[in-house]
Amino acid sequence: MDNLCNNIVDLLQKRGFVKQCSGKEELVECMTREKVVYYVGFDPTADSLHVGSLVPIMAMAHLQKAGHIPICVVGGGTAMIGDPSGKTEMRKMMNSQDIANNSLKILSQLKKYLLLDGVNGILINNADWLLNLNYIKFLRDIGKYFKVNEMIKAEAYKQRLDRQEGLSFIEFNYQVFQAYDFLVLSDRHNCILQLGGDDQWGNILAGIDLVRRVRNKKVYGLTFPLLITACGNKMGKTESGTIWLDPVKTSPYEFYQHWINADDRDVARFLNYFTFLSQEEIKKFEKPSLPEIRKAKEVLAFEATKLAHGTEEAVKAQNAAKAVFANTGDCADSIPTTKIDPLRILEGISLVDLLCETNLSKTKSEARRLIEQGGIYLNGKKVDSVDIVVNKKFFENSSILIRRGKKQYHRVILKGETK
Repeated sequence: MDNLCNNIVDLLQKRGFVKQCSGKEELVECMTREKVVYYVGFDPTADSLHVGSLVPIMAMAHLQKAGHIPICVVGGGTAMIGDPSGKTEMRKMMNSQDIANNSLKILSQLKKYLLLDGVNGILINNADWLLNLNYIKFLRDIGKYFKVNEMIKAEAYKQRLDRQEGLSFIEFNYQVFQAYDFLVLSDRHNCILQLGGDDQWGNILAGIDLVRRVRNKKVYGLTFPLLITACGNKMGKTESGTIWLDPVKTSPYEFYQHWINADDRDVARFLNYFTFLSQEEIKKFEKPSLPEIRKAKEVLAFEATKLAHGTEEAVKAQNAAKAVFANTGDCADSIPTTKIDPLRILEGISLVDLLCETNLSKTKSEARRLIEQGGIYLNGKKVDSVDIVVNKKFFENSSILIRRGKKQYHRVILKGETK
């Protein structure tokens, strides 16, 4: 078909998305010949996705732009069990209401990146076919295709079996249900491709095998590398906590700053993963010299924030960041802010407590260490004592700008007073 990319799998590979792919040559041939239906599962274990979720989301978006049809499977059924992949202990059991609420919020985030109109893209909840299964019939019809001695070879199960916590029987079912998802989607939507993180490879292969055995049909799997930053951190996890896609949990300004603060060594590959810039455009920013790196981070931050929160919020975040670095008060409303009762300021608040209250520090001991190491600034001035008590004299125009390190800012204002 004319509107299909000649080799979208090759494009994904060049951008760093492909770790493993089954039947790659056949899949490429199929995708150049016709529209392919593909899917990724998102278990609604939280009320927001985080930036680590952007790897599969952006891969899905590239495939959709190339003319193929995505299915986002919200795991309302599988979330009742919990995926043991990558977990050292059993996940907390969730109730159906929390799962339903989380699913709605996740849907709104997915729609920022994908067209999910029921034709060009589809959103489905696997609770539709999993929650009302007859378990005995399911075991007879589907369970017979799974061999325990093969299942326990999967890395996710092996790790848990070697630990004292072990692996619960309910979690042991997860692979079977995920494989069944692939069979159902193959039957109902002619879905032939499942995507997921590389820790899902065993589950994806199980689905491929199940479809082959039950329907004598060839389907495929593709996994993404598990993204680790140059500093060795899991993508989406930072010193200050998880970077969420929900603007209430992580403001657009904080989201923008996350990308500005990226390690220099990560910027080029992050541009490949988290923006739609062409590789020709990205090559302009691959030089390691300082001006190019700064410009590349600004482009990365703006493009990633625009996708997650829209152009208007990206512009506001960009302007706020420039205003902060220029030491002006413009766009201050975009900076993370905590409101304090003026009565508390009359009594004074220890700086250590204030750092914890504003989430610039997780613990009081960490706050003291930051101050002792010269990493905290009040209104641009380095703090030199852990015993400082913040009172009215520290406020300028009813606000204080606290800085942690070089780039993490937080504003404290007095309730009921002019900002």
